[in-house]
Amino acid sequence: MARPTVEQLREQARGRVITPGDAGYEEARKVYNAMIDRRPRVIVQCADAGDVMAAVDFARENELGLSVRGGSHSVPGFGTNDDGVVIDLSARMRGVRVEPHTQTARAEGGCTWGDFNHATHAFGLATTGGIISTTGIAGLTLGGGIGHLSRGLGLSADNLISADVVTADGRFLEASEKEHEDLFWALRGGGGNFGVVTSFEYRLHPVADVYAGIFFFPLERTRDVLEFYRDFIATAPEELGVFPAFQIAPPLPFVPESEHGKPLCALVSCWAGPLEQGEGALAPLRDVAPPAAELRTPMPYPVLNSAFDDLVPYGLQHYWKASFASELTDGAIAAHLQHGPRVPVVNSTVHIYPINGACHRVPPGATAFGHRDATFATVIAGMWPDPARNDANIRWVREYHRALEPHSGPGGYVNFMSGDDDHRVRDNYGGNYDRLVAVKKKYDPDNLFRMNQNIAPAA
Repeated sequence: MARPTVEQLREQARGRVITPGDAGYEEARKVYNAMIDRRPRVIVQCADAGDVMAAVDFARENELGLSVRGGSHSVPGFGTNDDGVVIDLSARMRGVRVEPHTQTARAEGGCTWGDFNHATHAFGLATTGGIISTTGIAGLTLGGGIGHLSRGLGLSADNLISADVVTADGRFLEASEKEHEDLFWALRGGGGNFGVVTSFEYRLHPVADVYAGIFFFPLERTRDVLEFYRDFIATAPEELGVFPAFQIAPPLPFVPESEHGKPLCALVSCWAGPLEQGEGALAPLRDVAPPAAELRTPMPYPVLNSAFDDLVPYGLQHYWKASFASELTDGAIAAHLQHGPRVPVVNSTVHIYPINGACHRVPPGATAFGHRDATFATVIAGMWPDPARNDANIRWVREYHRALEPHSGPGGYVNFMSGDDDHRVRDNYGGNYDRLVAVKKKYDPDNLFRMNQNIAPAA
């Protein structure tokens, strides 16, 4: 049988089919991480699920590599490749439909959390999203989904009701607790290994305005902050999301000019309970030590979710490492004290997210997210504008991560992994790995969807 041609693909697709030499190719091939510079043979800016099906068939029948670009936030650059096919959902598949009476929403696979939050906030509703609003809903949810609301509402994946999926054989399936249950299980933490999710249906919750607190502390009080945090978060009200960070102080209005450009320790918090209780809920955080700068105020949840967007614009150099831990040990704190203050530029940061509370109430085998016993998910997010600093800044990330390894559990959050973390795949998916392999073999036996933290099908 003759293999389909690009011209035939153009005839099938409603969206743009872009190849080298076409107007817009150079812009269309760009990805979030400016370290990644690849030249796909075909980029399909899909308009609907039919376009996705056609693009999957084209890649499979031509035996080409296939990348899926959702919100286009992949740090390892999995949303592109050399001489293969890119399915790009971010250009045209960003619709969100909210059902306020059932408190649910269906969102297309190219949506960002900014798109999603804008639609749901109009109804006073939200679900767990990320920390940056330009992050795509697809990649975040498929990897688990940690965010400000995780302790109270669970992971993004825990709030997924169903997903429309195009599988490797070009079929369109609905995965839920009632249909293709094995696929639905795998999508909730197993990453992009099983197909292209063209839309996600989420459970929403009454969250409109939150009480936000951002506290910067001098570096000499870092030990106090981290020791406080590890004890406090164990029993803190689940409506409170809070995580410590290392951050060079940006020139924000609430930060004194004398602190601009200094590395500081921070606590970032989000109270999603009754607003009148917000001040009291955040009081223990500001009492740890006298803050060098602080912001405490009610705000719409989408405003908090986008508060750090300007620090991570499209086109920075990125290199990240991640780890899970059940405890924040004295040894881990010592490693943070040694390496955290060396955060190289204002764009780079280190976050220690709590994933207890509602996250812990989901049994380990209920979804593919394999680390329900972890309490902390740490990310060392190296991000900087100058490629001349790549070697030095990558070294900072790696040395920091090595220092934390003796105090961490196996694996880390797949959404925070870099391209050179493929040797960690089994550990990253934890105790659910073998079951994921079986699902992979059923739905993608030839490993068409391999541009990810890849689960190879069973031999």
